[in-house]
Amino acid sequence: MKILKNVLMLLGVFFVVSTLIFAVQSDAEPAKGDADVLENEVDLDKNVADGYRISAIEIPEDLSFAGEPVPQDDPEVLERIDREFLVNTYWQSNAVLLIKRANMYFPIIEPILAKNGIPDDFKYLAVAESGLQNVKSHAGAAGFWQIMKATGQEHGLEVNRNVDERYNLEKSTEVACEYLNRNYKKYGSWTLTAASYNAGAGAINKYLGIQQVSDYYDLLLGQETGRYVFRIMAIKEILSHPEKYGFDIDKEDMYQAVPTFKVELDEPVLSFADFAQQYEINYKILKRHNPWLREAHLNNSSRKKYTIEIPNKGYYRIGK
Repeated sequence: MKILKNVLMLLGVFFVVSTLIFAVQSDAEPAKGDADVLENEVDLDKNVADGYRISAIEIPEDLSFAGEPVPQDDPEVLERIDREFLVNTYWQSNAVLLIKRANMYFPIIEPILAKNGIPDDFKYLAVAESGLQNVKSHAGAAGFWQIMKATGQEHGLEVNRNVDERYNLEKSTEVACEYLNRNYKKYGSWTLTAASYNAGAGAINKYLGIQQVSDYYDLLLGQETGRYVFRIMAIKEILSHPEKYGFDIDKEDMYQAVPTFKVELDEPVLSFADFAQQYEINYKILKRHNPWLREAHLNNSSRKKYTIEIPNKGYYRIGK
C-alpha cells in the first residue's frame, strides 16, 4: 500500500509539472490560427490613420468680411481666426449638413439681402446663428435669424402662440436686413454691425466707450461675441470652397428645395390636418413648408390675409 501511495504521488507531481509547461508554451507560442488573428490585429492598429491626417489649416491671406479686410498681421487676431477654422473644418458632420442646407436656403436669402443693400456675406451670419434651422434659443430668439419676440414685433412680425412669423424665412430675412441697415448707419462698419447682431447695439456701444477704440478687432469682448465674426468668416470660407477643406459632396447629394405654389387664406382654419388633405398632402408636410403656423388650427378672427406655401404634387410620399 505504501508503494502504491508513492507511485500515485509521483504521477500527480508529473501531471502538475506537465500542465504548467504546456501553459507556458501556449502563452509564448500561439497556435498557427491564433497567430494569424494577432497579426491581423497588429496590422489594424498600424493602419488606423491611413488616409486620415490631422493637420494645421492654412488661412487665406485675403480673408475679409463684407469687403472689410482682416488684420492678420496681428498675432492675437490670427490665433482667433485659426481657432474657428480648426473647429469648423474638423467638425465634419456639421459642416456637411451646413453645405447641404445652404444649397436649399441660400437661393431664398440671397436676393432679399441684395434688394436691401446688405452684403452677401451676411447669409453666413444666418448659418452661424441657427445652422439654417428653425430653432429657438434659451433666451427666446427664434428662427433662422434668431430674432427676439420684441424685435420681431417692432419690425411688424406677428408673434403669438398661434402664428409666429419669425419662422417665416422670407419675412424674418427682411427684418434682419432692417436691423443690419440701421446698425450700419450707426457704426459705418459691417464687422461691428455683425457683432452688434450677436451682442446687441447697447453692449457694443458700451464696450467701444469703455475701451476707447472704434474697431471690432481692437475690442475685448465676451467669448461668444469675440468669436462670432471669426466663426462667420470660417463658415464662409468652408462653404465657399468645400473641396479645399476636404469636403467632396456631389450636386445630387445636396438638399433641394421642393417647388411650391401659394394659397391665400383670410379665414379661420379649424384643422390644418383637414386643410392639408385638400391639397393631397398631410399635416407634417404643410408644417414643413409653413413653420410659422405654430398650432394645429388658425384663429384669424380679424380675417387677416395669410399666404400658405403648398408643395407641388409628386414630391412627397403621402400615406393613407
